[in-house]
Amino acid sequence: MTPYIGSPTSRVDGRDKVTGTAKYAGEFNAPGLIHASVVGSAIARGRIAKIDISEARSVSGVVAVLTHENRPPMAETDKAYKDDLAPGQGSPFRPLYNDRIMFSNQPIALVLAENSETARFASSLVRVEYEREAHVTDMYSKLDDAIALKEPAKPRGDVANALADSDVRHHGEYYVPIEHHNPMEPYASTVIWDGGGKITIYDKTQGVQNVHRYVCSVFGLQPEAVRVMSPFVGGAFGSGLRPQYQVVLAVLAARALERSVRVVLTRQQMYALGYRPAMIQRIDLGADTDGTISAIVHDATTVTSHYEDFRRDETTWSGLLYTSANARYAHNLVRLDLPTSSDMRAPGAATGVYALEAAMDELAVALRLDPLELRLRCYSERDQTSDLPYSSKNLRECYRQGAEAFGWDKRSPEPRSMRDGGELVGWGMATGIWEALQMPITVRIVLTANGHAEVSCATSDIGTGTYTIMAQVAADTLGLPLESITIRLGDSTLPQSPVEGGSWIAASVSNGIVTTSNAVRKELLRLAKAMPNSPLAGAAPEGVVLSDGMIVSRRDAARAVSIADAMQHGGVDRIVREETTRFAKDGSHAHNTHSAVFAEVKVDEQLNVVRVTRIVSAVAAGRILNAKTARSQIVGSVVWGMGMALHEETLIDHNFGRIMNANIAEYHVPVNADVHDIKVIFVDEQDDIVNPLGVKGLGEIGIVGVPAAIANAIYHATGKRVRNLPITLDKLL
Repeated sequence: MTPYIGSPTSRVDGRDKVTGTAKYAGEFNAPGLIHASVVGSAIARGRIAKIDISEARSVSGVVAVLTHENRPPMAETDKAYKDDLAPGQGSPFRPLYNDRIMFSNQPIALVLAENSETARFASSLVRVEYEREAHVTDMYSKLDDAIALKEPAKPRGDVANALADSDVRHHGEYYVPIEHHNPMEPYASTVIWDGGGKITIYDKTQGVQNVHRYVCSVFGLQPEAVRVMSPFVGGAFGSGLRPQYQVVLAVLAARALERSVRVVLTRQQMYALGYRPAMIQRIDLGADTDGTISAIVHDATTVTSHYEDFRRDETTWSGLLYTSANARYAHNLVRLDLPTSSDMRAPGAATGVYALEAAMDELAVALRLDPLELRLRCYSERDQTSDLPYSSKNLRECYRQGAEAFGWDKRSPEPRSMRDGGELVGWGMATGIWEALQMPITVRIVLTANGHAEVSCATSDIGTGTYTIMAQVAADTLGLPLESITIRLGDSTLPQSPVEGGSWIAASVSNGIVTTSNAVRKELLRLAKAMPNSPLAGAAPEGVVLSDGMIVSRRDAARAVSIADAMQHGGVDRIVREETTRFAKDGSHAHNTHSAVFAEVKVDEQLNVVRVTRIVSAVAAGRILNAKTARSQIVGSVVWGMGMALHEETLIDHNFGRIMNANIAEYHVPVNADVHDIKVIFVDEQDDIVNPLGVKGLGEIGIVGVPAAIANAIYHATGKRVRNLPITLDKLL
């Protein structure tokens, strides 16, 4: 039997998606379904002095208009609104809770009608008078008021003296703007009212059980009265880690009307959700002439809302990648009149490593060293912050294979020295790093005597291919063909799962399936051993495997019993096992994934238009479960990295505190014409320490390092260093 794990298997849910059978949160129907339209605030800070819903209410087909004045009861304590991913400090946002306005386009009313067109029209007729207060949405104007947070990592050595004694010093300030997620599927919630006081919520989310707990807490509902489902998600990338406000509005409306309700946010309204925070990073590097780094200082200032202190670690990646006896990190937070910032693909690393890797390129120029050679001279064999060895680290091989595939040895070191007709050619590179995380998880397997297995877990598939890898692992560990595996996920009534994020689900759920499959195998062996003259009479559970529908001795393949025979003789038509997998805390190793990214750009010398013509990404991420979906993850991440480098920026009119480009027409992202040759290399990396399968996860690592590699290539092409993303043509003038 050819193993499924590692093979380039097509998505098991692919047919449902391309035929339209797959349903998303805003597509579920129910008799008498009510449609809702959200009304957003026109100011960024203040209070509602008066809200007049009479004109909207008078429109034919409008059923109700909810505001803070007439909504059903909601919880009053901050604790009730704390979801699994809520920041430790602050008071989570509560839609329609009171008259306070904390950010522009904040939901302040919900119009409910018999159809979506009527609801949308009537929402334009809600009249609001405000008491305005002065707002601030420009982080630069609030830097003097920035809040110093606890140091993200303990400093080491004597940084000041090390910098002073360095042969070469580099200081740079790097800026990344606010970026919004913009997944294809808009945020939506459909609440099905069953008439008996129970509700089923179809929600766009990365964690159905997180939403379930949140809804029960906010509305004081018993857990058995609420079911949250999210069978398919059209992209989320961190925006769905926390419950979004439309699910509260949908439940509010369903409770008010005692009817089924659907709330779908417009693209513009999705810009009032979380976002990658803007950040200013300052990096100081000191080095000796041989390329040894003597000191690293990495400070970051990021933005959040006034009501919650959200932040991620931007700076300590510097302590993981490169050896330095002296290092210091700091993180500051600026509160603005904006929604709370949030996780976005590779939070902290995509941005922090951009600044670090751009600074390393500048240091290489100052030292007159090849950028790759500098990184090899500073290569860290241990996590510099914890002083622990890595459970596995094959970054050197990433550098080697990536450079060879790219042709790095043909690079001319001088800026503006490589051309292709009227275009300047630039080659740049950078390193990527991410955490190899894993979380406790529970998996249920139901194996029937006809050779079919149902594998259940409440985890989500946010488009990454979770359905497929779960089926592959289950097929291998249960010894069944792929078509005999059914996967159930995205349902809060299923066994426990964390939210899907941080690249931890693949490792967690795959090893969870192994744990539960082992319990199934043990029970099958017990049944087989009870058969008359059983060839497995003396076998131990670890001495047999499941293969091709058989229970087979590891020592002698001729000693085998079919699964069907074992269950038939045992008088059982199904075996049900549910097991929880917990990963032991490994205090003796650091767990990370790594990558080496090489980029080629071509810059029109007259127009300064930049094209990314080639990317090579060499990734070391432990065992690859599915080479096809894994490559897709890295390619998608690389394209997003191109967006960070060249396109993406949320623009705010600070006079009004309002986003000016809250649409995909003006919020630029890479399109097909922007994407050329992307080569993905998976470097072999065996890791027997991180978990039994040696899986690390791929969702995040693919984007880390890409913006820096492109920025470094642009410098090599033009001789002009741009430290503020995105690098648009005006910045190259």
